[in-house]
Amino acid sequence: MNTKRKKLYEGKAKILYEGPEPGTLIQYFKDDATAFNGEKKAQLEGKGVINNRISEFVMSRLNGIGVTNHFIKRLNLREQLIREVEIIPLEVVCRNIVAGSLATRLGQEEGTPLPRSIIEFYYKKDELNDPMVTEEHITAFNWASTQEIDDILATTVRVNDYLSGMFGAVGIQLVDFKIEFGRIWENDFARVILADEISPDSCRLWDMATGEKLDKDRFRRDLGNVIESYAEVARRLGIMKDMPTVIQGGLH
Repeated sequence: MNTKRKKLYEGKAKILYEGPEPGTLIQYFKDDATAFNGEKKAQLEGKGVINNRISEFVMSRLNGIGVTNHFIKRLNLREQLIREVEIIPLEVVCRNIVAGSLATRLGQEEGTPLPRSIIEFYYKKDELNDPMVTEEHITAFNWASTQEIDDILATTVRVNDYLSGMFGAVGIQLVDFKIEFGRIWENDFARVILADEISPDSCRLWDMATGEKLDKDRFRRDLGNVIESYAEVARRLGIMKDMPTVIQGGLH
């Protein structure tokens, strides 16, 4: 990693650096693992490498079906070249099965299939614990327009359909996922596109046969074998052959 590059932003799991050309950024995937808005932290060696590769795999395929996103290409084990976007301050969560905060918030049993997918919006503000918001809040505070919300909802449905099929084909249940969006400007016109990452950090993924968790809940709930589970997702997607062996002892 070139330490002379200008750092623009550092989040819990990634760092954004100035890109080689205007309108581009370099996204670096860290090994840091956090939960509960950063209250729980750890270093999981190899996590960034796996998430970089899985997110590349997913974003490339979404681009291929017309779901425009910020991914341009993977540069190395931990970095991607991406388009610079104006991030909309919302986390968009799509739920197919009751899990996580939905179970605790509404007193529902985890694992209960939902009659239809539910899409929720959360305001991206760590100091407020990312509160859930409605479309009325979003438009009232000018975080996104009504048209942008419609575009976000339509894209989220498409992403859900595609990911459900992709993971289902390799025996993994897509329980829920979190995505983010950003604006790209073309002259005076802004278009909303998918941004951030899609990986076991941002999806709940359960083994269809056993119900075993293959995602960040292994870290949240102290279940162990976090890296092995992430690597299992990559293996089933057929992309481990392009990566060094990743185990908790490091990269080999």
